[in-house]
Amino acid sequence: MANHNRTRRTVRQSRALGIALTPKAEKYLERRPYGPGQHGRSRKKADSNYAIQLREKQRLRAQYNIREAQMRRAYLEAKRIEGQTGKNLVEILETRLDALVLRSGFARTIAQARQLVVHRHIMVDGIRVDRPSFRVKPGQLIHVHPKSEKMAPFQVAATGAHQDVLPDTPAYLNVEIEKLHAKLERAPKREEIPVTCEEQLVVEYYSRLA
Repeated sequence: MANHNRTRRTVRQSRALGIALTPKAEKYLERRPYGPGQHGRSRKKADSNYAIQLREKQRLRAQYNIREAQMRRAYLEAKRIEGQTGKNLVEILETRLDALVLRSGFARTIAQARQLVVHRHIMVDGIRVDRPSFRVKPGQLIHVHPKSEKMAPFQVAATGAHQDVLPDTPAYLNVEIEKLHAKLERAPKREEIPVTCEEQLVVEYYSRLA
């Protein structure tokens, strides 16, 4: 029942934001591509600039399954770095451990990836890491703890089953799925990162609050 309710919430959120947050939500969106509720099929008036910026920020947050405080910290860091703040922001978020566990195909959704990390099934360079927000550095190896490899979810992952429903593995990751190994070869570049977002709108949203 809990899983069913969680699925319904995720589907509803996906429809509201106009993006599929899970493979299951993608199937629902194909059938009902409009927002939830009685007014989902048509909007009575155009959204304000603020509403558009807010929704774009929520879209990015939802794809990484992070809290507002984490998003804001990443934005402030992105702002300090040389280059375009929006691109920097997405590139920073992409180096989170849970995001890379998902991209590697060890999990089917970002929520599942987060859970695997929190439950201490994931290691980085041989050390267990239980913080989804852990920032992986280029050259580091992400892998499943040997004692966890025989668990059903990882046995499924090792067949490449999750990779079949996820975007293609990005070029910055070198994945050996049968070994449940993934190496971050280099820093991700925005154009390679499989998230749907107009990041400049997110920058504009936070600039209003400064």
